[in-house]
Amino acid sequence: MEQQPYRSFLARLVLNYIVGSVIAVVGVGGTIITGSLSLPAGELRHLQIILLLSLGTMFLAEYFAFRLHIAPIRALFRAERPSLDELEAAYLRTHRLPSLAVARTLGPHMLGLSLPAIAMALLAIRLGWAELPYYYIGLAAAGAVLVACMHALIEYFLTAQAIRPLLGYIRRRGSELYATDISLNGHVLVSIQRKFQLSAFLIGTFPLLLFTLATQIRLNGWSADLGYDYWSWAGIILVTGVGFSSLGAWLLGRDVQQPIRELYEAMAEVQEGNLHKSASDLYSDEFARLTAGFNGMVGGLRTRERMNAQLLQSYYATLAAALDARDAYTAGHSQRVAEYSGVIGRAAGLSAEALDVLNKTALLHDIGKIGVRDSVLLKDGKLTDEEFEQIKQHPVLGESILLQVEPREAMAPLLPGVRSHHERYDGRGYPDGMRGEDIPRTGRIIAVADAFDAMTSDRPYRKGMAFDKALAILEEGRGTQWDPVYVELFVARMRGK
Repeated sequence: MEQQPYRSFLARLVLNYIVGSVIAVVGVGGTIITGSLSLPAGELRHLQIILLLSLGTMFLAEYFAFRLHIAPIRALFRAERPSLDELEAAYLRTHRLPSLAVARTLGPHMLGLSLPAIAMALLAIRLGWAELPYYYIGLAAAGAVLVACMHALIEYFLTAQAIRPLLGYIRRRGSELYATDISLNGHVLVSIQRKFQLSAFLIGTFPLLLFTLATQIRLNGWSADLGYDYWSWAGIILVTGVGFSSLGAWLLGRDVQQPIRELYEAMAEVQEGNLHKSASDLYSDEFARLTAGFNGMVGGLRTRERMNAQLLQSYYATLAAALDARDAYTAGHSQRVAEYSGVIGRAAGLSAEALDVLNKTALLHDIGKIGVRDSVLLKDGKLTDEEFEQIKQHPVLGESILLQVEPREAMAPLLPGVRSHHERYDGRGYPDGMRGEDIPRTGRIIAVADAFDAMTSDRPYRKGMAFDKALAILEEGRGTQWDPVYVELFVARMRGK
């Protein structure tokens, strides 16, 4: 596997680490030592040696931690043809590297520096190489925590930028090798609210704590009594400053999180199919552009969905019309059955989705007649037993035809009604001899509508019945041939009751 992306990635991380270390450890830590402490040149040199030795220990500890953290990524680039599991593991680990950089900085980085430094400083004081009060060691430990937090903040954001090219490369390899789009699939590793709160808190409190710490060291160098007096009012300033930073960080995090949460909730509803959902457009910053773009996208989806629905409905109607055109005397039959079925469905209180399925099923209920020979389908006289058996197969043929349509899930809701629209409530129908409410609901509704249209339509060998007579026949067949509930609803609606 090519190594150039990996080498470039490592080089970027090393550069970021050097930049962060110089700013935080050497810059800030060195400034505290050299700028706050008034020490003889010899003692200052001893402290600088202690700092350099501690840095060496820190770099060594952090090196081993870093190798452990990038192990899945290193393994990926060593493999000739990495597996999908290896690609996904490397992708997830790459995403976690910013958080791991924080863990390294607050773990091996801070402890690898501060523990050896504290031990060597105590030894230096004991051996007389440095004349420092012991409580300076406590101040130094507090300073190490401050420096580590600053370094962790820098490392996090620099690493977050450095991993982007590598993430893109891993995704391309997943697509090339396994035709798979590797992603987190919406899984949140670090919430933006926590990221903003911690960052704003550190940015607000770091200068205050650093100044307080450095001033304490400097004042004690002048007068011990002055240092005690200093803390009598510095404590109030510290508490106030930390409290304000905490409040500001919380407000900033909430202000950023709220529009993101609203967008996420709106997006989730759109993914569920609710294209009438829009994001709250109540913002005056960049989120205003984001929500406007999201709402514009959803509006475009609504328009396309409406056009697709119209095209699909036209497709069903055209297919039904083409079927009915085989026989001039049954022209419009499927459309009328769909209309009558809609009357029953609305009277029964069906949902909009169920009414849509019922309408499409009714339009295509006789699609299986495509497979019946014209000599049988268009015969004027009485059918023979063999010919009637062929006619009785059209619900099964219709189901088979619709099973060939892709995608299959689009036709799946229509299949039960197409197959069962000639079943009888008493179990003497065809093709499966189902009875009562075992017959699918769409089949029971279409059976009523189909029979009514058949009785009221003209045929070559007879004229269509009057509506009242056809309705009376439906009432007579309640509970035997047809579902009594749907017959009652249909008759009541057709009679205007």
